[in-house]
Amino acid sequence: MKKIYSLIFSFTLIASITGRLFAQETDSAFVINHYDKKECQIAMRDGKKLFTVVYSPKDKSKAYPFLLNRTPYSVGPYGEGKYKTALGPSSFALREGFIFVYQDVRGRFMSEGEYVNIRPQIKDKISSSVDESTDTYDTVDWLIKNVKGGNGKVGVYGISYPGFYSTTAALAGHPAIKAVSPQAPVTNWFLGDDFHHNGALFMFDTFSFYSVFGLPRPQLIKEWPQGYQFKSSDAYDFYLKKGALKNLEKEVFNGNVAFYKDLVAHPNYDAFWKARDIRQHLKGIKPAMLVVGGFFDAEDCWGTLETYKSIEKNNPKITNTLVMGPWFHGGWARSDGSYFGDIKFGSTTSTWYQQNIELPFFLYYLKGQGNPDIPEALTFDIGADSWKKHSAWPPAEAKEKTLYFRAKGKLSFDAPKETTGADTYISDPEKPVPYQDGIAMNRSREYMIDDQRFASRRPDVLVYETDVLDKEITLAGPLNANLFVSTTGTDADFIVKLIDVYPDSLNSYVLNKKEVKIGGYQMLLRAEVMRAKYRNSYEKPEALTPGKTEQVKFYLPDVMHTFRKGHKIMIQVQSTWFPLVDRNPQKFVENIYEANDHDFQKAEIKILRQSDAASSLKVNVLE
Repeated sequence: MKKIYSLIFSFTLIASITGRLFAQETDSAFVINHYDKKECQIAMRDGKKLFTVVYSPKDKSKAYPFLLNRTPYSVGPYGEGKYKTALGPSSFALREGFIFVYQDVRGRFMSEGEYVNIRPQIKDKISSSVDESTDTYDTVDWLIKNVKGGNGKVGVYGISYPGFYSTTAALAGHPAIKAVSPQAPVTNWFLGDDFHHNGALFMFDTFSFYSVFGLPRPQLIKEWPQGYQFKSSDAYDFYLKKGALKNLEKEVFNGNVAFYKDLVAHPNYDAFWKARDIRQHLKGIKPAMLVVGGFFDAEDCWGTLETYKSIEKNNPKITNTLVMGPWFHGGWARSDGSYFGDIKFGSTTSTWYQQNIELPFFLYYLKGQGNPDIPEALTFDIGADSWKKHSAWPPAEAKEKTLYFRAKGKLSFDAPKETTGADTYISDPEKPVPYQDGIAMNRSREYMIDDQRFASRRPDVLVYETDVLDKEITLAGPLNANLFVSTTGTDADFIVKLIDVYPDSLNSYVLNKKEVKIGGYQMLLRAEVMRAKYRNSYEKPEALTPGKTEQVKFYLPDVMHTFRKGHKIMIQVQSTWFPLVDRNPQKFVENIYEANDHDFQKAEIKILRQSDAASSLKVNVLE
């Protein structure tokens, strides 16, 4: 991969100066005082017009590159005299000066056409074919030819769904597009992002998000439609009482959400889902790429990692950088990154990233300024409380090792020698394990890093932990669960959690007016669910045979974490994670969306830990 060299000190010095200036003029005032706004309707190749807003610097003494953000979430406020309160990916970019462009994607808000969720990429296009890449090409071409003051270079960025549109922009093929930054990009909605993980429905997000986003748009609109009103303060109670998914759909969507009908029609990984996996198209990319995400992103951590890996595999000669910080979904742009949940860091990680990585990336490729020292991969290790540079991701020097489940709740790098051994629990869909402690109606983003002591005390959660560590252990890269299971049912979910257990002796501290009892804290690092009927194929689900030992293997997204001396490594295993994930009936059903209340049943689940069936978690250790 091409390397570029930098002047980090210069940007740090600039940041210290601009930091004082920021206090004198807020972002919202800066936008009004330094930018002109123009609203445009840009015609695409099929004649449909996409609503686009252009914010150009008032200073006309020099030319500026474009920074384009395409979104399904509205480019509002609408009206020539109404301004956004901030522009671009950061305050630093706002003050540096770009021509900022925002566009309602096809079929959303004020743009014409039909909206298609994660619109499939057309491989062999004809002149009238349209997808997100052609819409990006046509938009960029119009901007270059019609907006005065541009320098002929375009960058594209976006977080989450706009991250997906950024990925597709890299495939547009327009020569003006020089730099693209997909951030937490939606990548595959069946395997690992947002609404499904390994075939299991992320019910909480599906119903909260699509109760508004999924409503039909019969005409152009400037405001969000009124969605379903969840008249409850307790999500666990609300979703449990609704029962099967078909009951929930009737109550919340009432047949009005087209995409949910797609879910019902495509319960398995068929051509519908495969067509929406952008990874297969990530070839022949020309722009420099900066792929950004958070290790604690509850929505698109998987998509960030998989987008980077696919680009790297298929485009080895381009600049393609991965940045993974200690962030929630979009936390690098929506917080200073000094803490997350109950865990505080020793620096403002988001501000540092904006100053030293993101802004220098766009300055170099769009303005020809600077020479940023951006490595192949940059990750933040919470355990070590520091950034780590890598020449490859996963790090080539990491060695694969296996953490085995052992008797009496032990966890060890030594494989079991016993010829028999298992741990058993009863999984009851009527009393599912909550995904988080406490009572709330909105899905928390902090559950990704929260204390797991509430779960470890339940009888339907298995707990395995190492002895107290006598030296540091650093994990870097993917995790792979390898379970040997049996059940009295014909289907089951398996949730595996990797946890850092803090020493009991640590003193409590106050963070955001909350006392954090950090002694004995069980900090979640990574958790993932696998629906067992997809253990052999996502396309063709298979029932489990009651009483038969089955192997269930699945990937958990990458981590970068140092377990400090005095800490312990813990793994938890359970079969419900509610209401985050829909309940598995524990009875094989062809289509989960058509399951009835009477299909749900208790099951006795056994996790084997013996020499010929050694349940484990494969990790990558940096030594």
